[in-house]
Amino acid sequence: MTVWGILSVTVATALLPGEVPGPAWPAAAVAAVEDRDAQARDDERRARDEEQRSREEEQRAREVEQRAREDERRARDYERARRAIDEGQWAQALERLQPVIEAAVARADAALYWRAYALDKIGQRAEALTSIAELGKTYPKSRWLGDARALEVQVRQRVGQPVTLDAAGDEELKLLALNALQFQSPEQALPMLRQLLASSQSLKLRERALFVLAQSRSPEARAVLAEVARQGNPDLARKAIDYLGVHGSSENRELLAELYKSTSEVDVKRRILRAYMVSGDRARVLAAATGETVPELRKEAVRQLGVMGAHDELYTMYQRETTVEVKREILQAMFVGGNSTRLIELAKSEPNADLRRVAVRNLGLMRTSSTGAALVDIYTTQKDAPVRQAAIEGLFVQNNAEALVQIARKETDPAMKRAIVTKLSVMKNPAATAYMLEILGK
Repeated sequence: MTVWGILSVTVATALLPGEVPGPAWPAAAVAAVEDRDAQARDDERRARDEEQRSREEEQRAREVEQRAREDERRARDYERARRAIDEGQWAQALERLQPVIEAAVARADAALYWRAYALDKIGQRAEALTSIAELGKTYPKSRWLGDARALEVQVRQRVGQPVTLDAAGDEELKLLALNALQFQSPEQALPMLRQLLASSQSLKLRERALFVLAQSRSPEARAVLAEVARQGNPDLARKAIDYLGVHGSSENRELLAELYKSTSEVDVKRRILRAYMVSGDRARVLAAATGETVPELRKEAVRQLGVMGAHDELYTMYQRETTVEVKREILQAMFVGGNSTRLIELAKSEPNADLRRVAVRNLGLMRTSSTGAALVDIYTTQKDAPVRQAAIEGLFVQNNAEALVQIARKETDPAMKRAIVTKLSVMKNPAATAYMLEILGK
């Protein structure tokens, strides 16, 4: 490089970003500075764009999580409303149904149907018809429309509007007949059961028909159950899924697997995962726990593995999992499955302090005989204050005063000692009482 070239580069490099050389500087130096400024602006713009994208993704993730929590809350409201309806508590049912309808979440169409049903029961028939009309307008493809039309006919009859109806017969007599079939021959009654399930009879009657049908192991009965699970009104569909799980033959498991693949409804898939658990289909639950892309379904599968006592599978999953939220769910499943050995190990070795606290809290909810000594050891060896506090809480929940007294006698930190003594002071335990007397005698 020439002396002039070296001088040009040196000058260009020496200038600050955004500083423009004077007219006396060579053109090459000016171009170098301008290129560098342009590159810096591009880098800054890309950084801003990336930051903006990151914020938007975080916001979307928060919205999805918030929506999932809202769905779960409203699903609980719906289940409580259904229980209230079964018990004839109409006002309580209406109160529970309203937030489900307003949130427009899954089962909002079902909530509109049951609101109309409850309103009819308390004599508010104009409001019941309004609710039915709202269901048809808001959810024109709802699987509850058939039930809603049948209810509308009954309501209009009660208010004196002329309606032509086939003779329905006495429902109590039909229920008695269905109960008799349950102990006799469901196979012989299959055509009648199929017809009854497709009718506009009351949901109570159709649920009983479905139960009778589930007692049969014939391929024809299984096909009807699958048909109801796919296309019946959602409450009947959930019942059909449950029955396929209870009678967990290999054929029923295959049917459940086909239903799981064919539906996109999270609530239906969650029900199928529970049916897998009931039928003992650990392989399919594990497949969902490791491969499902919907977070709430992954969590549901993990929970069911805990119920099934899948200790080795859960521990292997925990070792491979990178998401804190799913790891937390696995720790909860280990607790449900009673796997104190792995929880103790993770409470001591997990690098993430929040997860260690979850493990310690779960240990505190388990039997003292298997976890008491471990909680004392965790308190003694762990340096993280919240983890140690969780160990104290766990021993308190266990009413393990002996262990708390053992820790208190050795504790040199005044604040921690006060916290332990505070716990002991409200425990109805001879060891706690003796220690209180010991303190007073000093």
